Amino acid sequence: MASPDKAKRGIPSKEDFNLWYPAIVEIADLVDKRYPIKGMDVWKPYGWKAMMLIDGLTRAEMDRTGHEEYNFPLLVPEDLLEKENRLVSLLKKAREDGVDPDELRLDEEEAGFKKEVYWVKHAGENELELPMFLRPTSETPMYTMFPLWVRSHGDLPLKTFQIV
Repeated sequence: MASPDKAKRGIPSKEDFNLWYPAIVEIADLVDKRYPIKGMDVWKPYGWKAMMLIDGLTRAEMDRTGHEEYNFPLLVPEDLLEKENRLVSLLKKAREDGVDPDELRLDEEEAGFKKEVYWVKHAGENELELPMFLRPTSETPMYTMFPLWVRSHGDLPLKTFQIV
């Protein structure tokens, strides 16, 4: 009998979720990965219906528990990149180590994904004074806004969610 962590038919082991999930989604023909920009998959009808069902279940549960849906900006100004860098690096390391992110402290050289994000540096032919990047997560826009909305204990709890 094959070991449970051994890949079957070229499918990566479930223990390596970061390899397994994209492989399963592609093998099941839920997405087409041939679009010419890496990471910008085309969801096919059956896959998109599954995603819509999941989103519907999520929204129903969030409504049931009193959460409100927000839609935060897709672009983040460059000056907020360091916050996003540290957060993403911390979450990635925590996932890899199987620990709570609050237990980790990162060295400066461990933080960062500046080379990996998509940048917007022009509006038409005009160079922007402050370049922006396409957010990999929404935490930075959220945490930029929360202090503006939560001014005292009376503003809590702030029950939010976003589906992207």
